[in-house]
Amino acid sequence: MTSRGRDNTRIGIALGSGAARGWAHIGVLRALAAKGIEPGIVAGSSIGALVGAAYAAGQLDTLEAWCRRLTATRMLAYLDFSLLGGGLMQGEKLTETVREQIGDPSIESLSRRFGATATDLDSGQEVWFRDGPLLRAVRASMGIPGILSPVRIGGRWLVDGGLANPVPVSLCRAMGAQVVIAVNLNSDIVGKHGRNRERPAGRPDADADAAAAATRVGRGLADLREALSRRNELLLSRLLGKQARSPGLFEVLAGSINIMQDRITRARMAGDPPDIVLSPRLSELGLLEFDRARKAIAEGEASVASAGSELDNVLRPN
Repeated sequence: MTSRGRDNTRIGIALGSGAARGWAHIGVLRALAAKGIEPGIVAGSSIGALVGAAYAAGQLDTLEAWCRRLTATRMLAYLDFSLLGGGLMQGEKLTETVREQIGDPSIESLSRRFGATATDLDSGQEVWFRDGPLLRAVRASMGIPGILSPVRIGGRWLVDGGLANPVPVSLCRAMGAQVVIAVNLNSDIVGKHGRNRERPAGRPDADADAAAAATRVGRGLADLREALSRRNELLLSRLLGKQARSPGLFEVLAGSINIMQDRITRARMAGDPPDIVLSPRLSELGLLEFDRARKAIAEGEASVASAGSELDNVLRPN
């Protein structure tokens, strides 16, 4: 019970997939806590699994401090490019970084009930992690197709949980949640990627934001050019669509994943509706813009504020 008499142990939160947009989950959890709502059951898919794991392990402060420090240049240190492992990145450096931020306790030892979703690459079946090493569950859930290599666990190749269940309401309920808050990061993303993404008109800081974004991209590309050979530079520029008017590989992947997650999310939540849906406005954020954590966190907080009366009505103490 909280000081307001609310039984948080019966409340579950389903943290959805969405790559860099997932930092919004931090803002959601912060704003809910400020209202006395601290879910005792946490289910996450992809980036939602990462943030949910940090929350359940009591390491949300550490993860937030780290993601707020991320820059385009710093992100390069976590990339281990490879075209031989089923994805553009192996994910080993990222896994070690996550270990530094949240540790690797067993899921059973966490103070909150936690679960993560992944997808069996061969059968398409949804796979739930509710016990065992925390880091294994998070890494399996985060295998974005084409970007992070799949992982083999229990004789199965596992990829991103968002392929089967982008907002794992069903997992929340299976773990005993009587009330489920769903955080959907995919409500306004279709068509909002790469070169087609525009800043909203009328914002006084739009030019400054665009200039800052250009600076970040410029710094990142400059570092990549310095680190890679000319052959690899040519490959990278083609992947990013920098040498032609046609979209690059990352842009195609981002747009395709956006469409897929939007459609699957709509279908899954129609079949298993949560009690409350929070939908941060994140169309400005690209799939891999992990260095824009401040923006994402602020939007997560804003989504809780806009749902204030609904939250109070649904979660009113019995």
